[in-house]
Amino acid sequence: MGSETGLADRVRPQTDKADRAEVWVAEKAQLRDEGWCVLPDILDRAGAAFVLERLWAAAAESERRGGRTFMPELDPNTSNVRVFNLLDIDPVFRELIQHPTALEMVRAVLGPDFLVSNFTANIARPGSGSMSVHSDQALVVPEPWHAPWSLNIIWCLTDVRGDNGATLFLPGSHRFLRRADLPADPLSHMRPFEAKAGSIIVMEGRVWHTSGANITRNEDRALLFGYYSASFLRPQVNWNALLSPEVQAGAGPELRRWLGLDAEANVNIATGTLEPLGLQHAQNGGQS
Repeated sequence: MGSETGLADRVRPQTDKADRAEVWVAEKAQLRDEGWCVLPDILDRAGAAFVLERLWAAAAESERRGGRTFMPELDPNTSNVRVFNLLDIDPVFRELIQHPTALEMVRAVLGPDFLVSNFTANIARPGSGSMSVHSDQALVVPEPWHAPWSLNIIWCLTDVRGDNGATLFLPGSHRFLRRADLPADPLSHMRPFEAKAGSIIVMEGRVWHTSGANITRNEDRALLFGYYSASFLRPQVNWNALLSPEVQAGAGPELRRWLGLDAEANVNIATGTLEPLGLQHAQNGGQS
């Protein structure tokens, strides 16, 4: 990774394998207890600015392909810019979706067996407003939500604050089992995620949230949303249909598995249990 995009030198160095058990211990505990955490300095400021530049280019390319960057069913005005199918447009996004720190946090919540459900961007320009309150897990699986089955890795390409459109979240809402658990006025209880450019915000899929309003005069707020889910959930998008043959051919075996590009899928439990069952069968003299 990094040779195509020049991003590798701008990413926070990873620790040696011997130290990895101690990486982000407090943040993982917060993620487990509160449903979210912030990991600072995953990209340096130059790296965040570089990705932001590529994001604006991706928005232009998406429009050239006939895609929409404004969705009136989601946002109140055109000041909120959305970019879809990032993985097909630029290799920098294929690099970020499999970033080691991001995947470490994904595995901390979902375990080793997961899928990339979607990867999109949201740029809140001055004057942008909020969308509807929702949880990402509620969008892909019906209630009750007994466990975290999805997770967002949110890449902050700019500083993120309450006044420039930070995502607003409802503390403790990752414990809600049903929509009926929401308070009557959830917005009045929400607070903003705040982080510096280059950070990632990790948000468990059950956290109820919305996009904040950007009330600044001249400051954009740009976020990437890498959405991962348990492998038994259908992804939000069909990567086989979205990704070009060239991008699919260039994906490594792990990325292909996470995107569901191969012919076989959802056999992890079987491959983990067939061996002991086979041994038991042999020990019984082949009698079933």
